Amino acid sequence: MRPRPLNEMSASELARGLAQREWRAEDVLNACLDRIAERETLIGAWEYLAADAALDAARELDRGAVRGLLHGLPLGIKDIIDTADMPTGLGSPIYSNNRPRSDAAVVASCRGQGAIMLGKTVTTEMATALPSRTRNPLRPTHTPGGSSSGSAAAVADYMVPLALGTQTAASLVRPAAYCGIVGFKPSLGKLARAGVKSQCETMDTVGALARTVADAALLVAAMSGDRRLLELDSPDVPRFGLCRTPEWEQAGADTRQAMELAASGLAAAGAATRALAPPALDGLSIVQAEIMLFEAAHAYAWERQFQRELLSPGLRQMLDTGLAISHEQHERNLARAELARAAIASAFDEVDVIIAPSTTGEAPAGLESTGDPLFCRQWSLLGLPCVHVPFTSGASGMPVGLQVIARHGHDRDALRAAQFMQQRLAQA
Repeated sequence: MRPRPLNEMSASELARGLAQREWRAEDVLNACLDRIAERETLIGAWEYLAADAALDAARELDRGAVRGLLHGLPLGIKDIIDTADMPTGLGSPIYSNNRPRSDAAVVASCRGQGAIMLGKTVTTEMATALPSRTRNPLRPTHTPGGSSSGSAAAVADYMVPLALGTQTAASLVRPAAYCGIVGFKPSLGKLARAGVKSQCETMDTVGALARTVADAALLVAAMSGDRRLLELDSPDVPRFGLCRTPEWEQAGADTRQAMELAASGLAAAGAATRALAPPALDGLSIVQAEIMLFEAAHAYAWERQFQRELLSPGLRQMLDTGLAISHEQHERNLARAELARAAIASAFDEVDVIIAPSTTGEAPAGLESTGDPLFCRQWSLLGLPCVHVPFTSGASGMPVGLQVIARHGHDRDALRAAQFMQQRLAQA
């Protein structure tokens, strides 16, 4: 039986082998570069590839001591996150020559833990809704989702074991769902945002795209310094609350079936499940959209006022819509969000985590849209940790999964339950 190529191994497997010197960082990197050379023309996941610098870094790591949790692991970085040695273009011609002087905090942390910065992955225009050129590696006629489109596609296509993304509405969970991988949005504030282009202070969150829950935990543990996230094995069986959310009528047949499969599969695995319908969620999708629009219009004030001709018509319209929201309405929305964050705590009184839809269904055909963020909006607004778990497929054979949500600050609970789901439902 032919051994698996290094680029197809999980990040956790690679990390163990690299730390024990079973293989060289240079060999792992070359396997990734070979895959990129084979597939990038079709997929379009990379905005900038730093192959020579990455090879130099790999050789240096092979000569020295093991540096940290991410020693020798190639990493893709969403192109709204600053890198001192690579351009940060934000998916916009406005920033075509932008060369940051320093790394974003999360990038610096990854370097310190031994990661190899392979390149910048494609983002939608300034991490908003305008689709990028990236295609879904599982079916290139379909969207990979957005705005962390290149990061999700690169991980799903075995170009890189891990990638950084961000989420304000659905930009980690949705592309993970469409590409059939794991997306982890940590609790709001878990990871430093210094050096990441700000769109919405109330919700912007850095997170991980990976092929397993353990891999996503590894990356966020390295960036945050919270090694408790690596402790995913537990004798306790999680208690799951099944939450259709107020938007359930807009869920497609594939998502409805995924909820049914999860309920039956988890029960068969010995987990307690119960239906939940927290009233705190009512109306939050609209509140989230209005807060995001208002804050984006002000965060992008320079681009809006002085580089308007270089913005797409869709982004101009989005910013104009946000500018039309009054400060009074924004304050009411913020107050509503605070009340909801306090109220949602009671939903966890008798469950450890909530399971909810990630998307309306499979990745839509066509590249004109990145898909609907509807089922992620409220969780982003609440700032709760969310982990998308892929475990089934829809009617056309594209991946479908659900997201696991925990209390704010209880990221390990979300990861433990997500790993339980990934292991048990994949075997069902």
